[in-house]
Amino acid sequence: MNILVTGSNGQLGTHLRSALKNMPHNIWFTDVEELDITDIAAVNTCVDTNQINLVVNCAAYTNVEKAEEEEPLADKINHVAVQYLAQAMCRVDGTLIHISTDYVFGGNKNNTPCSELEPENPTGAYGRTKLAGEKAIVASGCRYMILRTAWLYSEYGKNFVKTMLSLTETKPQLKVVFDQVGTPTYAGDLANAIRHIILTEAFLKHQGFYNFSNEGVCSWYDFTKVIAVLSHHGQCDVQPCHSDEFPSKVIRPSYSVLDKTKIKSLGVNVPYWTDSLAICVNNLLNNE
Repeated sequence: MNILVTGSNGQLGTHLRSALKNMPHNIWFTDVEELDITDIAAVNTCVDTNQINLVVNCAAYTNVEKAEEEEPLADKINHVAVQYLAQAMCRVDGTLIHISTDYVFGGNKNNTPCSELEPENPTGAYGRTKLAGEKAIVASGCRYMILRTAWLYSEYGKNFVKTMLSLTETKPQLKVVFDQVGTPTYAGDLANAIRHIILTEAFLKHQGFYNFSNEGVCSWYDFTKVIAVLSHHGQCDVQPCHSDEFPSKVIRPSYSVLDKTKIKSLGVNVPYWTDSLAICVNNLLNNE
């Protein structure tokens, strides 16, 4: 099998570089420097030259706030480029594994874990463009698996865990919202889930939408408290607050806990969020 991984310098893509080592396949790891997926000719040339029959698309415009000012650019990356990848896979009878987000139903008022059948209801440019990308995949007629995730973090790039590690170390007090609830997702665990899907070739028989985050439930406040404990930054007084104390251009999901029943039926392991967070924090502290 010939596999193309896009966005491979990001959080998930970097973990996939490790997770897919020693796989019995030919794998091309690319980012925008090697392949501009918003260029349809470049996409088709890459697919044809390397005889690609599986694409794992980790590329995305993910700056939720800035997307409100740059929606055309966000749409180009989250929608149009995804359409090009899907059309290319349809043309060669290949498969697209695409990473999406809980923001596609961010406007829903839930109090139970969201299944794959949750009605879409995006509230901002990021959610709208990611949903448009999902719809383009379905419309293309290609074989696909769309993995929706939430609260992604890792040892790489800019993310909530790294920000809170710094703030709890340097600030005497922090306020963090407690009225937005979900589940953190360690990029290493999502990468391992994708590895399992590829190794078992589940994508050949199990097309459709799947949720993946770690197990458990917390607020951003709870998340921060655990980060502070694991990093021995207990001197920082972390206090809960309401989200309206931090005005935003975007209405963020108030409850985005994902039901993982469907993906677990494929044999995918889903670790508990604090267990994975401990691994990530330990790695970050040991690499300072």
